[in-house]
Amino acid sequence: MTKKMFLFTIIICFMSIGLHVTNQPKQVEAFSEQVIQRGAVGDDVIELQARLQYIGFYHGEIDGVFGWGTYWALRNFQKEFELTNVDGLAGEKTKEMLERATEYDDAFVKEQIRKGNRFTHYGGMSKEKQTAPKKKQEQPNQQQQEQQQPNQQQQEQQQQEQQQNNNQDQNASPKEQGQNANEENPGNEADGPANEGGEADTAEEEGRTTAAVNVPQGFSQNDINLMANAVYGEARGEPYEGQVAVAAVILNRVESPTFPNTVSGVIFEPRAFTAVSDGQIWLTPNDKAREAVLDAINGWDPSGNAIYYFNPDTATSGWIWGRPQIKRIGKHIFCK
Repeated sequence: MTKKMFLFTIIICFMSIGLHVTNQPKQVEAFSEQVIQRGAVGDDVIELQARLQYIGFYHGEIDGVFGWGTYWALRNFQKEFELTNVDGLAGEKTKEMLERATEYDDAFVKEQIRKGNRFTHYGGMSKEKQTAPKKKQEQPNQQQQEQQQPNQQQQEQQQQEQQQNNNQDQNASPKEQGQNANEENPGNEADGPANEGGEADTAEEEGRTTAAVNVPQGFSQNDINLMANAVYGEARGEPYEGQVAVAAVILNRVESPTFPNTVSGVIFEPRAFTAVSDGQIWLTPNDKAREAVLDAINGWDPSGNAIYYFNPDTATSGWIWGRPQIKRIGKHIFCK
């Protein structure tokens, strides 16, 4: 009996040790406590990008820079995992879900970055297959160095010729300067002088130059294209005046101190525009949307200086109904 009790006691001890080992919490290298958002850089962003790539949401370079690619990958993750806030911000709940759904080897990832390697895909395969050397761009070989020398000489020669041309232009008459400008930019008809008879250009010439006209200073072609995408995604079924009004709202926000001061910042501000949330921002805009943008940039504001608008038939936010309303154009109500 004593021997049986002794064996039973030993078995109980071994079972207790086993349970203690298995119940020890797994050591996880995880994020810091800060909320990670667009524009952030550093170790937290590296971990965020790696974890998002681990489950197939992020396909860019793991570089520790929180740009738009990381932002949209994070939003898609939040939506797919049915998190409460789909906002592109890595807060406590989002980080907890990422930690449960993925694995992260901090030492391995940092080592590959230090070595200058790129990730073909982090996770889901053997580590040997996850990385590859970066494409050879650094340290040009001897042949490239030899090619650079004549290129530098050509640049110096071009600079000297440009300086000589500038000196000649300073001594030329205004008429000669205009002729030189036309010779240098033959395709830019919109900036050319009028014909000698003072007559207007023909209708055919006007038709050819319409696409190059009215690109106002202060706005890049990318700004105009992006606004056209937004107008088409938000208001393509609206009357033309309503489309111009939507473009005007974007511009009014750029000028407002309470919004980002760039076109892209306003359009991609989280939860600002439905077309961004549902992806319709990437539809190809038509000419009507582009014309509406140019009219708004050139000063037409049918919205009455509004900074908000909404469709009363589809609006789900009670807050927007409390904004002072200015007017209704088509299906949209424009507000201060």
